[in-house]
Amino acid sequence: MRDGHEGDVFADGSDGDEREEALSAQERTFAALPPAHGRGFAASWWGMAWLKALEDTALDGRQLKEGRRFAREGLVGAVSVRPGRITAVVRERDGSTYRSDVLLQELDEQDWDRFLDMAVERAGHIAALLDREMPPHLVEDAAAAGMDLLPGIGDLDPECTCEAWDHCPHTAALCYQVARLLDQDPFVLMLMRGRGERRLLDELQERIAALAGEPGAASEPEARAASREVPGVPAAQAYAAAGILPALPPPPELPDAPGPAPSLDTETGPEPGVDPTALELLARDGAARAHRMLADALAPGHEHRPPAADLTARQDAVRLAAEAHPEPWIVQRLATGSGRPRAGLPAAVAAWQFGGAAALAVLDEDRVPDAALLARARTRLAEAWEEDEAPRLRAERNRWTSVDGGLQLRYGPDGRWYPYRKENGQWFPAGPADDDPAAAWAEAGGL
Repeated sequence: MRDGHEGDVFADGSDGDEREEALSAQERTFAALPPAHGRGFAASWWGMAWLKALEDTALDGRQLKEGRRFAREGLVGAVSVRPGRITAVVRERDGSTYRSDVLLQELDEQDWDRFLDMAVERAGHIAALLDREMPPHLVEDAAAAGMDLLPGIGDLDPECTCEAWDHCPHTAALCYQVARLLDQDPFVLMLMRGRGERRLLDELQERIAALAGEPGAASEPEARAASREVPGVPAAQAYAAAGILPALPPPPELPDAPGPAPSLDTETGPEPGVDPTALELLARDGAARAHRMLADALAPGHEHRPPAADLTARQDAVRLAAEAHPEPWIVQRLATGSGRPRAGLPAAVAAWQFGGAAALAVLDEDRVPDAALLARARTRLAEAWEEDEAPRLRAERNRWTSVDGGLQLRYGPDGRWYPYRKENGQWFPAGPADDDPAAAWAEAGGL
């Protein structure tokens, strides 16, 4: 864990002087940071993991508290970071100064080989690091490859000229200050573990180039595309890191209305096959849907409601016709997309407005209910009216039609009754569904 001395020979065959020269080439020095009044030392989850390793290791909470105060007041000087060691001079309020070092075990060559192989296979890891991010799945994948990037309990080994044997206020202040550096650049942690940014990226580039020369390797455009792909974090990993992740921000406020869609009426003509009017409609619809989704997410009890089922292309064409108020020529295209003639679209739009996808399914489906469902429907109909008040209905499959042929009830798969009225020879939804067939009948226009 300690640096080598002159005359020592290391596992890689270098002597102490050679090692000092190699370490010096990778050293980075960061200017003293300003005081940190009114802010935390870490906002990133990896910065907080660094502080957790410190706070779980230190035996004296008072020393840590004093160290936080030193760091917060800007008493930590320039910080030097090199493989296996961070160093700074820490000043006390009386002007006395102490050289403080914190040592962290370097990863060996085999560890780095495993890390580089893993990173090359998962291009998103490289892209995340280049964006100065350290996603939890990178740390998880590294751990699965047998190497711990983040320090754990006991991994931060203190040395200070104040000669304390445990973390003193000076080494604690240094660690708190380094957490701020880690927030800005996770490559600082990589350097402490033994690889500077330039060397790490060069070695990754060598491996990528070697892979590109192998049969079946990805083409250069494919490799560039893969390097930009940053996969999401699985929920299980996020929950596993809950103890070190920062608290989520408060939910956003719901805007009064959706944002306006951009206007595509410009002096430059559209590309062939691109319809600006249709694009503007889709943009307005996207904004309206986003506003509704946010309102639903912010509503009480949202977490207990199951997510809505995805719409088919035919259902979504009806939804667009019902909600987006399209131009007449777009309505014709939506009718085609919904699988209906132009004259059949208004009934579908009305069904959607009354009950969404469920009501649309009742409009389209002419089904025979199973025996138990049919028996339950008949029982509910018999109970809905007094015997001398019940309308005369003809039953056919899931539909009960008045004897004069003008009104109809449809029994939906959700156990609700959907009122219909015949208009110009076509059955048309007459209102929202109801659990009570008598109420639905009244909605349709029956007495």
